[in-house]
Amino acid sequence: MSSDLASYLAKRITQLFLVIFIAVSVNFIIPRLLPGDPVATALARLQTSGSGQTMDIQAVSDAYRARYGLDQPLWNQYLNYWADLFRLDLGVSFANFPEKVTVMIANALPWSVGLLATATLLSFFIGSFLGGRLAWPGAGRGIRALVPGLMVLSAIPFYLLAIIMVYIFAVELRWLPPAGGVETTRIMRLDWATAQDILRHAVLPCLSIAIGNIGFWALGMRSQMVSVLGEDYITFAEAKGLSPGRVFFWYGIRNAFLPQITALALNLGAVVSGAVLVEVIFNYPGLGSLLYVAIRGQDYFVIQGVVLVLIVTLAVMLFIVDLIYPLLDPRIRR
Repeated sequence: MSSDLASYLAKRITQLFLVIFIAVSVNFIIPRLLPGDPVATALARLQTSGSGQTMDIQAVSDAYRARYGLDQPLWNQYLNYWADLFRLDLGVSFANFPEKVTVMIANALPWSVGLLATATLLSFFIGSFLGGRLAWPGAGRGIRALVPGLMVLSAIPFYLLAIIMVYIFAVELRWLPPAGGVETTRIMRLDWATAQDILRHAVLPCLSIAIGNIGFWALGMRSQMVSVLGEDYITFAEAKGLSPGRVFFWYGIRNAFLPQITALALNLGAVVSGAVLVEVIFNYPGLGSLLYVAIRGQDYFVIQGVVLVLIVTLAVMLFIVDLIYPLLDPRIRR
């Protein structure tokens, strides 16, 4: 490993740990700035709504206070919080006592990661390709008609696209299920039937996010490709008699792609926040739906855990993008 690459990697790892440290600290402080006693408020709300009739409210309250040392100094609580995180212990749910928050997040995380990764990569690569073709000389009428329409759709929020798709494909055409991750009657097994069911339920949420982003990536790539077309290496490649397809991919897309990677890193936060609302609309069993239910029920430890996982996940995704970037452009290592 070269010294430039090692230095770049060390800086990015330091930044990652700094972001995680700040996120954990803020996540610890904010709930303690709330007025009143959040434990007593949440348990009283459960008891009033009837959800807590099957549990001993006082026993639950005592267990929470002993577990998190709420009667101890703030600095001691902060150290205990870090110790719990190292043990991957995010506490237990108010509404589903004594279920652990870590277990709830672990059950929801694969759904969100699969949805976000698929939708983001689809929109990124399809949008970049269409934007490159739109700017390239000789683009067909189909590309010239399709891309502007996708650009218009990129101005529509994800959740509105989700509502439109539910109405068209689930209510009117009845092609796809309107909500959920699998059929409620299905017993989850590692077989092809379960995989098909999961894919059917994931199509509409994935399309809602992907279609809303394709136009954005196409617009960015079109701008970059226009500037690349005037470069000498494009003229030289064409003068050598290389095929148009090779010039487009190896000399056009390849060099215009670098700013797209930067835009991807900057846009990940918006994609994650938009996906949360999409999951709520489709009742998709991911972190977004878990967060929505926790907010409605004032389940503070679940809210705290989900927000922390979202922030750390986003930081790790940005870290991965930062690692990929110098492989594409060695100049950035310096």
